[in-house]
Amino acid sequence: MEEKSFTPIIPAESGVKEFTLRAVLLGVLMAAFMGAANAYLGLKAGMTIAATYTTAVVGMAVIKAFRGTLLEENCARTVGSIGGNVASGAIFTLPAFFIAGIWLPFYKVEQYLVATVILVVGGILGIMFVTVTRRILIGDKELPFPESVAAAEIHKAGQKGAKGTGHLLIGMGLGALFTCLTEFKVIALKWQRIISVGKGSILLRGPEASAAFLGVGTIIGPKLAAINFSGGVVAWGLLAPMLAFFLNYNDLAGVADWAVEITRVWRDYVRYIAIGGMLVGAFYTLFRMRKSLAQGIARSLSTLAIGKKGAAEALPRTDRDIDIKWALGAAAAISVVVFFVFNRFAQSPPASLVAVVLMIVLGFVFAAVSGYLVGIIGVSSNPTSGLTVSVLIIVAFIMVLMGLQGGSGISAVLIVAAFTCVSVSVAGEMMQDLKAGHILGCTPWRMQLGDVFGVTAAALIMFFVLSVLHLGNIKQTVAAKLAEMERAGVTEVFYDGRHKAVQAGTYTLEEIKAMIPEKQNEILKTNAGFGGEKIPAPQASLMAAVANGIFERRTEWILILAGMFMGFAFILMQVRSPMLIAVGMYLPIDTSFAIFLGGAFKALLEKREEAKKLGGEEKERVNNVSTLLASGLIAGEAIIGILFATLAFAEVELFQLFGKPSYVLSLVGISALGLFLVVRALRGTSREREDETN
Repeated sequence: MEEKSFTPIIPAESGVKEFTLRAVLLGVLMAAFMGAANAYLGLKAGMTIAATYTTAVVGMAVIKAFRGTLLEENCARTVGSIGGNVASGAIFTLPAFFIAGIWLPFYKVEQYLVATVILVVGGILGIMFVTVTRRILIGDKELPFPESVAAAEIHKAGQKGAKGTGHLLIGMGLGALFTCLTEFKVIALKWQRIISVGKGSILLRGPEASAAFLGVGTIIGPKLAAINFSGGVVAWGLLAPMLAFFLNYNDLAGVADWAVEITRVWRDYVRYIAIGGMLVGAFYTLFRMRKSLAQGIARSLSTLAIGKKGAAEALPRTDRDIDIKWALGAAAAISVVVFFVFNRFAQSPPASLVAVVLMIVLGFVFAAVSGYLVGIIGVSSNPTSGLTVSVLIIVAFIMVLMGLQGGSGISAVLIVAAFTCVSVSVAGEMMQDLKAGHILGCTPWRMQLGDVFGVTAAALIMFFVLSVLHLGNIKQTVAAKLAEMERAGVTEVFYDGRHKAVQAGTYTLEEIKAMIPEKQNEILKTNAGFGGEKIPAPQASLMAAVANGIFERRTEWILILAGMFMGFAFILMQVRSPMLIAVGMYLPIDTSFAIFLGGAFKALLEKREEAKKLGGEEKERVNNVSTLLASGLIAGEAIIGILFATLAFAEVELFQLFGKPSYVLSLVGISALGLFLVVRALRGTSREREDETN
């Protein structure tokens, strides 16, 4: 479904500078920085910051200082933002090799080379997938692309002068302020409470005090926000408390903390059901897209069949992707690389060939689905880890049938999952950037080529960042433990041999000091590094658990199958987006709740528009101001989030006003912020109309 009347900000026939050296260099620097920052946040909290807003603001400021163009600003943002998604692919999979007991020690030159190849090759593969699906998804008018619109508004506001920039800056200031209030613990970030109902309990959670989530909900609107939230209600209001009740039915009094138990049940059981739902939703999404997808592939392949450069040149500048011949050639070269990397671990050419086919097919399928989801909920809420787990399960099951087992089987499956995860993550961000570029009037093939530089820059440093965080935490924790033991007069430690790479026995402290940090951590049980207390790496832990479980015959397939039947039921009920419901089940409910609130305030704004009988240009102005304010909230929290991530990386302790801040103040703040969006959008347009009249 292609747009017929859309006109970009910069016309297709314009010769405005775009892919310049300064824009690419700035983007490469931002890609490396955003990759490092998001790696830290993802390992610590299991979530990453949407990089596109930060890079949009920074790129706009720097390029404007050099009197650059709007398209140069977009180029810098596009190249820079991809680094955050390379980080997502890295943190969701690479630590799993250590947690599963494969890479010990984690840092070795050999591991660095394998990891870097995975990140570079997987990222480029994702970009190549996007060259086929771009026209389909960008032209779909039913996809709001909330974060793409927000990024484009940042650039557009800089061109409009004080009025547009003013709305954006106000939103950014409020987003930054609200984030500071939660970081300094003036107000609470989250709230939860257990409500006893008869013999069982229900865990209630309030919306996360996040200006960014409020902004996302405002942009995507009430319908999509409600669908996403409905999945959270099913998971946390029905499945998690019900399963927790029946799992502990014979000893309900023995549950010490129902909040911990319900959260554990959601993590260990409900999310597998959600994965089953996402599997069905993913393929149903592709089924619904089949005609448009076939048209897009046919159009791309027709250029290859004709074999004439003129076929691509006949398209307007704003509709030219990387030549399909280059895209297919890159995919073929990547397939060869994956074959040799996979075979190095599996030592089975037939299994390696099957793995390559699965990676290409599933990678393309889930890259398309990732782009579709980004069009609905944005990159910030895109369930990359859920899609990756789906790939891991499919590949692992097939590899088990082909006879792979043990450590080599686990390693091989994690390799395919890592390649796919990076390609899916990069494809989602690339699609978001292409939509923003589509609005602004950029050249797709230049953006795609620029992202190759961004992917490479982030990939080259990513393994070093992970290693520093991992080893730094282990060394600090182990040193403190050894000092404590020496003060207590302990001279030796017995180890039970639970890790296959560490021999059981009794070790003296001097012997322990001579070991590599990871073995020290294991013997002393200091719970540091990947999967530990301070760097839990939740998604990577999930990948390792699923891979180990499948090869050790411990995965509860009934949960995934039940989720698939649930997905079929949603389809039979003609639910608008079964995938989005499953995504809501997979996310913490405080996240989807906060997005839902943003949608509720957008609904209030729409009601006020109806009451005032606004239409035409007036209604468009209200919505534009609302989008600018919401975009500012997202950008403000993203920028301050990076600042606090940098301070945390430098181990700078933050001032905290209250030990247990009030969540009531958080609710007041969220409500005030939402009402401000509504009032400001309505009043701001009135003032602008008066200014134009005068």
